[in-house]
Amino acid sequence: MTQMKVRDIMTTQVVTLKGTNTIKQATKKLAVDNISGAPVVDDNNKLIGMISETDILKLVLKYQKELNLKDPSLHILTVPMDDVDIEDEKVREASKKISETLVSDIMTQTILTTVPSEKIIDVVQAMMEYGVKRIPVLEKGVLVGIISRGDIIFSIYKRKV
Repeated sequence: MTQMKVRDIMTTQVVTLKGTNTIKQATKKLAVDNISGAPVVDDNNKLIGMISETDILKLVLKYQKELNLKDPSLHILTVPMDDVDIEDEKVREASKKISETLVSDIMTQTILTTVPSEKIIDVVQAMMEYGVKRIPVLEKGVLVGIISRGDIIFSIYKRKV
């Protein structure tokens, strides 16, 4: 029996973002596509980073802490991102700053990657060791897919039924 390879279960229709996208655009894309993170690529589909819900929420918390210092009753998560009708000026400004931040400003740049020929068990071990949920798949430096914990779990499920 041959060992499964990344190419056997990776997702090839990858949702990506550009470093020039704003956090508002990234948040919308993650929400609409129901994903928790995405590779960030340049115009040649070369991987330059990863953006995740965690990166975005850390940014939100940074601004929330600043608001707490000004007025503990102000809450950034109670308003839509960069809504011009936000009554409190401090909250409006913080929301605007968050939404206009570029993906490249907060993305993770040190990224664990793999190749299509890698054994799945090695990918699982790397995911567990480094605490990552998804790993971009590169071929000659170009993004060709992504493999997530969900892809692996679904593959286990398919083989068991």
